[in-house]
Amino acid sequence: MPGNTLASEAGLDLVVARRTDEADGVVSLDLRRADGAPLPAWTPGAHIDLVLAPDLVRQYSLCSSPQDARVWRVAVLREEGGRGGSRHVHDGLSEGDPVRARGPRNHFPLEDAEKYLFIAGGIGITPIVPMLERAEQRSRAWELVYGGRTLASMAFRDALVTRYGERVRVRPEDVYGLLDLDALLGTPRPGTLVYCCGPETLLKAVEERCAHWPAGALHVERFTPKELQAPLLDGAFEVELARSGVTVTVPPDKSVLRAVEEAGVPVLSSCREGTCGTCETTVLEGTVDHRDSLLTPAEREAHDTMMICVSRAACPRLVLDL
Repeated sequence: MPGNTLASEAGLDLVVARRTDEADGVVSLDLRRADGAPLPAWTPGAHIDLVLAPDLVRQYSLCSSPQDARVWRVAVLREEGGRGGSRHVHDGLSEGDPVRARGPRNHFPLEDAEKYLFIAGGIGITPIVPMLERAEQRSRAWELVYGGRTLASMAFRDALVTRYGERVRVRPEDVYGLLDLDALLGTPRPGTLVYCCGPETLLKAVEERCAHWPAGALHVERFTPKELQAPLLDGAFEVELARSGVTVTVPPDKSVLRAVEEAGVPVLSSCREGTCGTCETTVLEGTVDHRDSLLTPAEREAHDTMMICVSRAACPRLVLDL
């Protein structure tokens, strides 16, 4: 469901109860309330925002057990060429430190199916971990193929193999080469859903090979935005904010989010690149040029919600529930 209704989402003040080196360049943080009270419920595939500084908010998948209401675990890969969030976590957060979190929200939910094929690349294992537990609880058939650069770089590898045995295939690239996606996906499997998370190169390769699978069989989550094509509407368009009584003009070089903020209307946002879903907003009228990396084809065709940080109008005027 859209997260913005004039956009106020209460955050939670948590503490880093435990910090663990999970693999080369990967640390996990166990986050709890200081008083030990239960945390909001969540489902596999969910993520939270960590408010690391006033202008530094990053999203991380929850990789603990949804059954444990007292801890949220996230795992963070250090990215030297990133935007600073992972460096802040690795260099600036220790056990006992406070941290503010928002969410959880889920744009990568685990749908029920007879069978599952999970494909993870590197830190993309994080949203998959609780999915395995849920599939196991439902007594569904499943397998995981987990790739990474080296064995030492692959978080949770030993724990997953110990818990689930041969259903987990760990395939470091320096030993096995690239994942054999043709063998995995060359023939559609009836009743099977494919869940994939990892680097963009992996996601594109999986999408290509699943093009002949039944519609809706493939589910992916991206950590970086998809490559965008030219906008459908080159010129400016109007956006009416129904509850605020304000109409703004969005020029070609400005996002809907920025135009709304400049008009003084509060909107919850985070990544500003269409990957986190924080700014999702209900569309009351109009058609949308969807430019996010989250919505499914069916959700796009409905034109009833949009990520206003990147998506635009495909018509002269949009009406939003803001």
